[in-house]
Amino acid sequence: MKYQKRKKALILLADGTIFHGKAVGGKEGSAFGEVCFNTGMTGYQEIFTDPSYYGQLMVTTNAHIGNYGTNKDEVESEGIKIAGLICRNFSYQYSRPAADDSLEDFLDRNNLLAISDVDTRALVSYIRDNGAMNAVISTRVDDIEGLKKELAAVPDMNGLELASKVSTKEPYFFGNENATYKISALDIGIKKNILRNLAERDCYIKVFPYDASLSDLEAFEPDGYFLSNGPGDPQPLSNAIDLTKHIIEKGAPLFGICLGHQVLALANGISTYKMHHGHRGINHPIMNLLTGKGEITSQNHGFAINREEAEAHPDIEITHLHLNDKTAAGIRMKNKPVFSVQYHPEASPGPHDATYLFDTFIDNIKKHKTETVH
Repeated sequence: MKYQKRKKALILLADGTIFHGKAVGGKEGSAFGEVCFNTGMTGYQEIFTDPSYYGQLMVTTNAHIGNYGTNKDEVESEGIKIAGLICRNFSYQYSRPAADDSLEDFLDRNNLLAISDVDTRALVSYIRDNGAMNAVISTRVDDIEGLKKELAAVPDMNGLELASKVSTKEPYFFGNENATYKISALDIGIKKNILRNLAERDCYIKVFPYDASLSDLEAFEPDGYFLSNGPGDPQPLSNAIDLTKHIIEKGAPLFGICLGHQVLALANGISTYKMHHGHRGINHPIMNLLTGKGEITSQNHGFAINREEAEAHPDIEITHLHLNDKTAAGIRMKNKPVFSVQYHPEASPGPHDATYLFDTFIDNIKKHKTETVH
């Protein structure tokens, strides 16, 4: 069995704290990034391939990872985006008939270092108490001082621009070219299921690189604009923020998700901040302030918008609140067809309570087209 070749491994946090484990398979080496945790019971393949997780060491709180294998259709981007995996029990064998490969082989093909046999409950508790921080996972268990020096050189996530690392290099199309609606989407880390949700609603999407200009997006003659999810700090995304300001000035329909939500806030002069340890999981409770209804949502973000500034903004209305910590989870502009949410209505993984937001976007487009014609 492959797991008999496992080597000793460790997690070294930036504050010097060490947790011990074993390398998955026979893999050796080190992986650096900001350590974070996801509380989802399922959906590990979609999480590992979500561009929003680029540069992060993922701790999975579910006790068993890999037990249902992988499937080529359950990816959210091309290849794995997390920097490394930390789990309690790694399943080398899988039992799902729909699976086409083991998680171990999937990680090996993507050259990802993973460590198991970690006390993840203790590690997650430590992160919750002390906050997200940079870390390294490594099989160099006898070189702590060397790892500390290398870890000290890793840039902090606060102020780090990562969208350029995951964005498409060239524009591409998604959906049926004869669809009713055309969408120009800015890719700052877009998930495939967002594109699927738009295409299912009779949209033909052109996806643009993170540094695309307004004229690039306008040349497609879209009916609406979309700002995607993505990794890193939103504040360095000056091009995306300026682009959003121009779209707002046009009065065109605009929808933003996650990082796109933060970019929309910044375009309106609302600041963002790095959270203590972020929201990452598939059962986060949201209150829709417009309807009074609750939603169970999929979330993945380490930054948030300033709620007080949003509440004081004359053109902004807060539409959704996170019920655990009362952070602003959705906003809309009062006099324009522009809105965004901090969570993931496309889920994948997660519940589908919030898919209506895509319908809201289409309704805004229909209304805008009618008003423009008349």
